[in-house]
Amino acid sequence: MATDFSHNTVSKNIISQAVPLILAQIVQILYNVVDRVYIGHLPGSDGLALTGIGLAFPVTTLVMAFTQLLGAGGTPLFSMARGAGEDEQAGKIMGNAFSMLLRCSLLLLVFCYIFRRPILFLFGASEASYVYADAYLKIYLLGTSFSMVSAGMNGYINAQGFPGTGMFTTIIGAVLNLILDPLFIFVFHMGVSGAALATVISQMISALWVVRFLTGSKAVLHIKREFLRIDWKLTGQIASLGLSGFIMQSTNCLVSILCNTTLRDFGGDLYVGIMTVINSIREVMTLPVHGFTSGSQPVLGYDYGAGKPGRVREGIRFVTVTAIVYTLLAWIAVIVSPRFLLSVFTNNKEMLNAGEHALNLYFMGFCFMAFQFCGQCTFVALGRSKQAVFFSLLRKAVIVAPLTVLLPRLGLGVDGVFLAEPISNVIGGSSCFIAMYLQVYRKL
Repeated sequence: MATDFSHNTVSKNIISQAVPLILAQIVQILYNVVDRVYIGHLPGSDGLALTGIGLAFPVTTLVMAFTQLLGAGGTPLFSMARGAGEDEQAGKIMGNAFSMLLRCSLLLLVFCYIFRRPILFLFGASEASYVYADAYLKIYLLGTSFSMVSAGMNGYINAQGFPGTGMFTTIIGAVLNLILDPLFIFVFHMGVSGAALATVISQMISALWVVRFLTGSKAVLHIKREFLRIDWKLTGQIASLGLSGFIMQSTNCLVSILCNTTLRDFGGDLYVGIMTVINSIREVMTLPVHGFTSGSQPVLGYDYGAGKPGRVREGIRFVTVTAIVYTLLAWIAVIVSPRFLLSVFTNNKEMLNAGEHALNLYFMGFCFMAFQFCGQCTFVALGRSKQAVFFSLLRKAVIVAPLTVLLPRLGLGVDGVFLAEPISNVIGGSSCFIAMYLQVYRKL
């Protein structure tokens, strides 16, 4: 039965929605960062193994961008077709998405595998770090189809009303990765290759779980052979809805490439590894606020649709205050214990010593991220996705990317790369929140 958000307080409704999302994202974060935790403590690598994994980030982000374009873009169409009673059309949408994900994954696999050396050097590798990056990437790429099918088709399980089954797709992959990583890395002495193999096997099992469900008896609609033929008009509709996610992931890929190449030129492999660790800490630190703001969206949207502007304003205030308090506490945690946070991902003394200063620079003014999250989540919740995409691109493509290139060349060196993030948080976060306040909050 659908939840009626008109009952209970707005804050209670938001919390009830946010907690499951945060728990789900904790599992996803485990999936993403566990490789780095183990590899960062690999004996004898001098931090280069961690640098190698960091160099592969843009490739994994690019894979996720195409997954968003061809997978996630189809789920709204699928839901609308089901709601209209057009089950055959819904089946065609799901089958078309599945076929396109498979074809695209094979193209990405072949292209990236053949050209992985020039790609990795383009992404910031040196001769020393390339050895580790190549060892990881050439195995990781073999799981491209598993990764795209698992992530891209899982939404069709949720859209059929099986969120528990969809949640298990992530859990089974994360738990397997957590178990297999130390086994392959330390017991079988496979190093970064073991980390990649553990990830591929975990993605394979997750993908098989998804396909088995969508072809099994429990699913409402199934992947059928007759619906696997590509309908290019339908593909265009799917891609148009997935374009915003594709652009956002592609922008992340661009920023990651610019950070790696600039740090390599101004600081060497050591600082590429430090950025890998800092990105991992940022993922963990932003998880609660991201889950909290995402959880608020259905509540804000429901009250807006129900014609209750006072409850929407109350919800925005609650989300904003909570997000600011959390990000302030997270910033304080970084100031108080930067070395401890870094030590979770690496035991390399040189990386720890240089990383403390870099981490403090990167997280300076972290509380301004709360304004970015709150502004964007409000825009999305009230159906203004164009504004959400615009302000995401403003922060990343218009502010972070140019500053990452320019600041080091203006005499700041590697510090300039780490300063680009807080500057973008202040400018981009403030702009997003002010626009939301003027365009939405004041008019409610």
